[in-house]
Amino acid sequence: MAARPYWRGQIRLALVSIPAEIYSATKSGATIAFNQIDEPSGKRIKCEKVVPGIGPVDINDIVKGYEYAKGEYVLLDEAEIEGVKLESKKTLELTQLVDAPDSDMIYFEKPFYVIPSDDLAEEALVVLREALRRSHKIGLGKLAMRGRECGVSIKACGRGMVMETLRYADEVHNAASYFREIGEEDPDEDLLDLATTLIDKKTGKFEASEFHDRYVDALMDLIERKKKGKTLNIGAESGDAETGGSNVVDRMAALKKSLGAGLKATQPAPKAGSKTTAKKPLQREGLNQPRVRGRETDRFSKAAGR
Repeated sequence: MAARPYWRGQIRLALVSIPAEIYSATKSGATIAFNQIDEPSGKRIKCEKVVPGIGPVDINDIVKGYEYAKGEYVLLDEAEIEGVKLESKKTLELTQLVDAPDSDMIYFEKPFYVIPSDDLAEEALVVLREALRRSHKIGLGKLAMRGRECGVSIKACGRGMVMETLRYADEVHNAASYFREIGEEDPDEDLLDLATTLIDKKTGKFEASEFHDRYVDALMDLIERKKKGKTLNIGAESGDAETGGSNVVDRMAALKKSLGAGLKATQPAPKAGSKTTAKKPLQREGLNQPRVRGRETDRFSKAAGR
C-alpha cells in the first residue's frame, strides 16, 4: 500500500457517512526518457526560467497567474488557491446510482482503490460494497482533487471498492461524427459466420500479464546496439502491411486459413510410433498473430490499470 493516500475524506450516501481513503490503483509502466543534447558538444541542454528583458528569475519569486487579457494577469498564491471552498474536497457524496451494464466505458478515466479509514468505518464500507454488488449498481458523485472537481464512480471490487474518475460529456468526441461514413448494410452472412467461429475459438480468459510494451524493448535494443557502436540497418524490416480493402473472396480465404491455423495449433501431438502424413504449413493471411516474448500468443499484447 502507498505510504500516503491520494485523498482522505468521507463517502456519503444519504445520511450515512463512511470515513475512507483512496490510493492510486495504477503506476507508470516502463518508459524511456530522452534528453535534449547539443550534438556538436554532446552536452545536455538546460531550460532556464527567464523573464524577457530581465533574465533568469529566482524560483521563490514565481507565482501563479491567470491571463484575463493580453499581457494582463491576476496573481494567486498557493494559500489562496487552497482556500477555495468546495464540499467535494472532503466529501464524496453519491448522488446517483446507475446500472453497471449501462455505463459507457469511454467516460471512465483513472482507477483508485477505496478502503475504510479505520476499523469503525470498515463495517459501513462492507455494507455499501455488498449492496452495490447485489444490486449490480455503481454509485456516481463528485470529488475535488488536485485542482479540479471530477465526476467519479464507485463500485464493488473484491474485498474493497474501486473509484474511477470520469470524463465530462464535453471531454468526449461525438462518435457519430466519426462513424457516419460507415454503411448501414448487413455484412455477408458467410463471412460473419466464419468470423464468429474464429472469435469463439480464440476466446480465452483475460490475463493482464500477457500485455507487454514491445516498443520499449525495441528502443532499448536500439540503444544498446548504438552504445556498442554497431551499424544500424534502418528500414531492413518488411514494409507496412497493405491497408486497402480486399474483395469478399480474399477475406473469405483469409478467414478460412486463419481458422485452419487455429485448429492445427489446438490439435494434440501424435502418439509415439504413429504414422503421420506430412502437410504443407498453412500460410497465415489477413489476421496476423503478434509475437510476444518470443512465442506466439492468441491474445493482443494499455491501461485501473487496475
